[in-house]
Amino acid sequence: MTQEVAVSAKQPPGSVHSLPNQKKRWRADRIYTNLSYLLMILPGAIWLFLFAYLPMPGIVMAFKDYRLSRPPADSLIQNRFIYSLIESPWVGLDNFRYLILPTNVENTIMYVRNTVLYNLLFIVVGLVLAVALAVIINELTNQFLAKLYHSILFLPYFISWIVVAYVVYAMGSSAGIINSININLGLPPIEVYKEQIYWPFIFLLANIWKYTGNGSIIYLATIASIPRELYEAAAVDGAGKWQQFKAITLPHLMPVIVLLQILAIGRILGSDFDMFYTLPNGAALVKDVTYTLDVFVYSMLKSSTPLGYPAAAAFLQSLFGFFLILITNFIVRRTRPDLALF
Repeated sequence: MTQEVAVSAKQPPGSVHSLPNQKKRWRADRIYTNLSYLLMILPGAIWLFLFAYLPMPGIVMAFKDYRLSRPPADSLIQNRFIYSLIESPWVGLDNFRYLILPTNVENTIMYVRNTVLYNLLFIVVGLVLAVALAVIINELTNQFLAKLYHSILFLPYFISWIVVAYVVYAMGSSAGIINSININLGLPPIEVYKEQIYWPFIFLLANIWKYTGNGSIIYLATIASIPRELYEAAAVDGAGKWQQFKAITLPHLMPVIVLLQILAIGRILGSDFDMFYTLPNGAALVKDVTYTLDVFVYSMLKSSTPLGYPAAAAFLQSLFGFFLILITNFIVRRTRPDLALF
């Protein structure tokens, strides 16, 4: 007790009461100092809130027989969606059982197979090409050409899939450019919208064309941050470009590569809906290789299927993605703890 009195006696008057004010000023100073960074992440934070967190209460739709109904006049809730979400009866796991019914299980397996295999293909090929592009651009000595090439390769990211779908149709339809050339050369026509064999290559080429330039940005920034002295010392020791890549560039890229691949594996049950929906143009004959889980969910939303079924499918996508991130990160943490996400 005497020590507390002695300590309080040494403090200047009003210092205890000024601590909250000092903390407030310290927080205000931090906000002001980092204001530009906060403004940069604001659009992404708003998007995340509107499209990721705000719809979360709708998860309960996967466990209900959701039917849109009009609320009575004396109800406190007049919004039709919220009222129906609250008042719809619970059905437990019935909506999930719909996905594995004997009449549906074959299609469900096919959609999961397409989604996973396409994503694995995109992850592997996209990683190799994005890293290779970043290394090549970084090796260019002419900075103007380096920026020009990267801008040209980055531009497809902003082009709508609708435009790409028109290009694919103009090239591959029965009256398209490719078949016109084949007819003039006496070759048989190519039925792109009737034969399944072409679509894995079309999707892969479209994915590479659109996302490789964008995917190389992070790798290029990481390579640019590597001290040039390391490369100069390696060159003096007689190391070639390939040896420099293996000994210097790749180890510096590994943390970024592992982080991005963990996140990519978490999205392996999702797909680029715009690409898979627009490019095939609804061709029924190639459905077995063009339908993914996201297209399947959208097709259920368009039909008279109860909304609980697509909600259950979307919930399973998110749930399995979450567990895949945990499992992948656990494996990385056991093998390379310094590269783990958490």
